[in-house]
Amino acid sequence: METSVADAGAPVLIVGGGPVGLTARALLARWGVPALLVEKHRELSPFPRSRLVNVRSMEICRGLGLADRITARAFAPEWGRVRFRDTLHGPDFATAAMVGVHAPVPESPVTGVVTSQDRLEPTLLGAARAPVRFGTELVGLTEEPDAVVARLADHGSGAETRVRARYVLAADGANSTVRQLLGIGTTGPGALGGFTTVVFDADLGRWCARQPAGVYFTAHGSFAPLYPEGGWAWFGPTPENAADAEDTDWSGIVARALGPGAGVRADVLRVQHWVMNAFVADRLRHGRVLLAGDAAHAVPIIGGLGMNAGLADVHNLCWKLAGALHGWADPGLLETYEPERRPVAHATLRQAVANTRLMGRVLARRRDQLRTGEAAPASVEAPWSERYFAQLGLVLGVTYRSAAVLTDASPGPEPGTGTDYVPTADPGRRVPHLWLGPGRSTLDTCGEWFTLLTPDPDRWARHADTPWPLRVEALSGEHADACGLGPHGALLVRPDGHIGARWPDRPADGTTLRRALGAITGPAPAAP
Repeated sequence: METSVADAGAPVLIVGGGPVGLTARALLARWGVPALLVEKHRELSPFPRSRLVNVRSMEICRGLGLADRITARAFAPEWGRVRFRDTLHGPDFATAAMVGVHAPVPESPVTGVVTSQDRLEPTLLGAARAPVRFGTELVGLTEEPDAVVARLADHGSGAETRVRARYVLAADGANSTVRQLLGIGTTGPGALGGFTTVVFDADLGRWCARQPAGVYFTAHGSFAPLYPEGGWAWFGPTPENAADAEDTDWSGIVARALGPGAGVRADVLRVQHWVMNAFVADRLRHGRVLLAGDAAHAVPIIGGLGMNAGLADVHNLCWKLAGALHGWADPGLLETYEPERRPVAHATLRQAVANTRLMGRVLARRRDQLRTGEAAPASVEAPWSERYFAQLGLVLGVTYRSAAVLTDASPGPEPGTGTDYVPTADPGRRVPHLWLGPGRSTLDTCGEWFTLLTPDPDRWARHADTPWPLRVEALSGEHADACGLGPHGALLVRPDGHIGARWPDRPADGTTLRRALGAITGPAPAAP
């Protein structure tokens, strides 16, 4: 292999060109942080893979100006549902809506969508102009006191180059090369089994058009519509000996899963074998290298939590990288990434495992019914009582606890609270969604800056001339009451939309705001 000894430079090297890496690239571009993204495959993935963009991820995409574009290419809200059937062309024996996707929820300005990853990724790729090198694989890492040197192999030319970056953001998947090179272990069940996705064309509309769903679970595998205009995927455990057999009749396997008498031939387009993993990395940071997405936590697909957790990872991380690189935050701010996101990763894994068990219970009950000869169509009382996918507490109710959150007297709930979500303005929580005006939410006040929300903007603005990026936004008295604020109180909201500090009433003195920002970001930067 030809080796180039000349080093290229980039403040941030992103490894992995899936949704998490691409979102990080877009976020850093908004902050004005140059980044280089490398992806070992020669193009974006042609497989549907992740299927759900949940409500919190859509809030992140709204901040990037992408929500409308993603929604326009996604399924209509009525497809935000799961259905259980004996075969695809049979009647439902159980069903449940995806909360925050099937219909709007009052706790958010956006609605999540059902869409395929191969449709989402081009939108994310087009959100920034930062360079991307496809067909380039990271093969080595060397950590230095003030940088990381990455060795990159170009699969096309065979050349090897080096890139010196201030930080490396590893979003290179469950089999992360970066994680393995750093010797970071994992905790959890690990590999749960081999699965296969078959992408195919077939006319299945007569069984689904009047009862749409994002996923149809059957005893013979699951079916997912790929795009509003057509296309399907079947996925399930890989049949014995099928993964290595070039002559496997995948069309026949899909036809059998459709059920006897379906009379449909599946035109197979692509086949992908993969492993369902379940683990959390033992560390999310190693010096100047930070893990995100599946590199940090791989969760079972049931519930659509994995990719969305990864987007939340980089939303938490990128403003901290920007602060360290632009100089308004101490590099020690990055130490708050792991204590904030790793507990969420564990909660996400627990929820995904619970979702998988719920699905198994439904299918087991149906098998019992069929064995006892109950008359069809029989129904199964779903064990979740319409709570499957009802996980807003985990999606919107995450509570961060770290040095980047100044807690007050209320300790608040633990990070990631499961299915129930009650909006609060406690420090560490996502700021509650409140409409400030037509089409403008409190969440829309967040961006590449800290936001001070207060019913007394004039008083606080007198102390807002700080070295940190900061904007002051007015709250009505009604909204202030909802946030637990008096007439002179304020919320200091971090760039990721989580509350960094709260003052129920007037500040103690004119240095209150500066001291809070300094405590969150590290030693105060010098005044301009």
